[in-house]
This record gives sequence, C-alpha cells and structure tokens, in this order.
Amino acid sequence: MNVLVLGGTAFVGRAIVDDLLDRGHTPTLFSRGVSNPSLFPDVPRLVGDRDTGDYASLKGLTWDAVVDVSGYVPRHVIQAADAVTTSRYLFISTGSVYDRTQAGDGMTEDTARLAPERDTEVIDNDTYGPLKVACEDDVLSRFGDAATIVRPGIVAGPHDPTDRFTYWARTAPKGGRLELPGRPDQPVQVVDSRDLARLVVLLLEQDKPGIFNAVGPQPAVTLQELIKVCAAGADLDLVVVDPVPGFPLVLPEPSWDVMFRRSAAAALAVGMPTTPLSVTAADTRAWDLERGEPPIALPS
Repeated sequence: MNVLVLGGTAFVGRAIVDDLLDRGHTPTLFSRGVSNPSLFPDVPRLVGDRDTGDYASLKGLTWDAVVDVSGYVPRHVIQAADAVTTSRYLFISTGSVYDRTQAGDGMTEDTARLAPERDTEVIDNDTYGPLKVACEDDVLSRFGDAATIVRPGIVAGPHDPTDRFTYWARTAPKGGRLELPGRPDQPVQVVDSRDLARLVVLLLEQDKPGIFNAVGPQPAVTLQELIKVCAAGADLDLVVVDPVPGFPLVLPEPSWDVMFRRSAAAALAVGMPTTPLSVTAADTRAWDLERGEPPIALPS
C-alpha cells in the first residue's frame, strides 16, 4: 500500500511508520519537517503545516490510505479531508472521548461520548476529549465507510514523550523505597506503541471500517501489579502516600476507574498483538537509559 502518514516522526506515528516498512508498505510523511528531521531518511517527506492549513504539497496525489496521527482539532480534519484523495482514512483518536459518567462498569466502542467541542482550538484537560469527538464526527461524516477510528488508551513504550509509563519503568527497577501517591488497587491499562501500530496496519490491510479501542491488559492490572512488573525482580518497598493529582498513571478517585476498564475485543479480533507488560517495561527502560534518563516533570 501507498500510505500517507499525517505526522509520523514522534511516538505513535514513528511506531506506525516502522510497522508499515516492516510489512512492505510504502509510507510517505507529511509534516513541517521540524521534529526528528533525520528520522526515516529513505522515506519520502512532504512539507506542510496543519496549524496554518498548508497542504499544497499534497495537491494532485492519490493514496491507498491515509493515517491521521496529528489531528487534534476539527479544522485539521476538514482541511486534510479536502486535501487528500484516498480509499481509506484512519484517524487516531483517544479513549478520552468517552463520557465516564455513562460507562457503567466498563467501556466498549458503543459507550456514550462527551459532547463535541467546536468553539475553541485551545487543547487542555477539559477540551482534549471533546475536540477529538468533533474530529471523529467529521472523519465519519466526510469518509463514511472509508473511515476507520482507533481510540488508544495510555500508550507505552520507547520514545514516549509523556513519560507516564516511563516513570515507573525507570524508578521501580532501582528498588528501595518508592512512594505511590495513589491507590495500589486502582485498575490500569496501557497499550504498547508497537501493538497499536500493528493494529493500525492490519486495519489498513483489511480495509476495515469501524471504531476500535486500542488498550492494554485484558482484564486491567492493578497499579501495584504494574509497578511490580516494572521492578523486574528488584527488592522494592512500595509506600502509599497521600494522593497527588496528575501523578503518572494515578487516577484522581474511584469514579475514574472505568477509564481503565475498556474492552479491546474488537481490536483483538482484527489481530492486534498483546506484548507482555514485562517486555514493554524492559524495552522502555532500555530506551530511557539510552537517552540518558532526563528529568521527568512530576506534579507536586
């Protein structure tokens, strides 16, 4: 397949391009050319800017599929849809589109979503999910059966810029006292970036429409279990302290637990692999050591 990747030089996009290459497809990157310009030197690049609406480099070109990794506001989707000619448009959304107050004990792709946001392009904790809801609506409206939506949960693995999983993959193997400002028994799900990437490529190869949750362990593990896996046998003294809002992978309070109880049945039926959490942790730790363990900003 000839695949246009809108983005493709950061975390999730990078994994998708790697998988496309591994499976013999031909990706082309569309980006500003600023982030990781030396990455994938043999992959064609088209320069443009989604923030300014510059898609001129795509004019007159046709793709078997488009993977939209970098669409965060509805304008991004509408302008990209106007600019591309393709048989399938796959949009990377987020599990944050779901309305947790309507989810019951768990989430499927049919769980009610938040109301769409179209009055702002400011992305923060309150608007991120609703803006993605609006993006989803526009993708489905514009492409119909040629649209595919993937909703990842927390993504983990090498090259993760958020350091949410990396924090535990770094600190737990060192052993000794480790403070947990949260509930040890809260559920947690992460998805390995390479599993997410393989799901995306499989959906393209199967030309499959629909909506798919991309989430990790089924069922979810507890946060304490995740930290123990990350410790990789180190002698760890896990000490529970007062909660800190926004601490890596720590949920604010029990009503949020459903956010880490999402079904991946549809994605697994397509063939999404399930990398063991221990492998994700070890590979993330190896990458973190290679980059020199830069400071991780933690909430206080």
